[in-house]
Amino acid sequence: METETDLLGALDTTGLFEARYVAFLDTITHLRPKLHRYCARMTGSVLDGEDVMQEAVFEAYRKLESYDDDRALSPWLFRIVHNRCIDYLRRRQVREAAETAAAKPETVPALEIPGREVDRAVERLVVNLPPKERACVLLKDVFDYSLDEIADLVDSTVGGVKAALSRGRAKLESLPATTANRPATTPETLELLRLYVDRFNRRDWDGVRELASADARLRVADCFAGRLADSPYFVEYGRPIIPWRMAVGTVDGETVVIILGADASGKTPFSAIRLDVAGGRIVGITDYIKSAWVLEAARSVAVEPA
Repeated sequence: METETDLLGALDTTGLFEARYVAFLDTITHLRPKLHRYCARMTGSVLDGEDVMQEAVFEAYRKLESYDDDRALSPWLFRIVHNRCIDYLRRRQVREAAETAAAKPETVPALEIPGREVDRAVERLVVNLPPKERACVLLKDVFDYSLDEIADLVDSTVGGVKAALSRGRAKLESLPATTANRPATTPETLELLRLYVDRFNRRDWDGVRELASADARLRVADCFAGRLADSPYFVEYGRPIIPWRMAVGTVDGETVVIILGADASGKTPFSAIRLDVAGGRIVGITDYIKSAWVLEAARSVAVEPA
């Protein structure tokens, strides 16, 4: 995942993002839901996908001086995003085995996936494919890139893309419409999340701080990356801008804190917060409130009864 060291070039001394980086993010706002959708399906998680996408966007920001204005922006960003996804999968020790399997000679007739109406079904199942096949099927059957464009994006040849599509599509035909289960949250962690939510809803900021370690880190997309203790995090949530409350819930089976309050009722899931827990304390908070597309891309969002 993206580190604060990576982000130093876009942070001021308080941990807030610099105006120039925020301006760059504004210029690509229209592309970010699409980039996130790709990352989410490559990584198998809408939250991991957002983290990878944030990392890729910052890399693009650092490369702006070398960007050729004559080149279309979307494919340039997609290539950076794709490479970051592969890096992520490599860290999960998936790519080596997948590439070995992909290198085996196979003869599989190409299977056409009919129509855009099955895009979501493809996205649900594609996580079961090796990375190269996963990328090619997504880029062709979901994002409708040409074979030449895909070959450029994944650093392959048109023949290699055709072969990966053939293998990937054939495998998808035989897969059941199921999704992988995530490890169950421990009772101790679940109780900590419930306590966090209760204190947050009561605006008991001192009580919330007591649940976090002294060096707990905070990441708010487009806003802040640094120590929780140095951030204006609770001040911002204390402002009476919109009605909101927190609840424990799940996003695609992962236990998270759900932010409710996209309307006057304060009951609509609006965003999510991922808490990292170690030793019975919160050591990291990643708040996706600035990334509205995360929940839109999720397959399932559930809220625990109050």
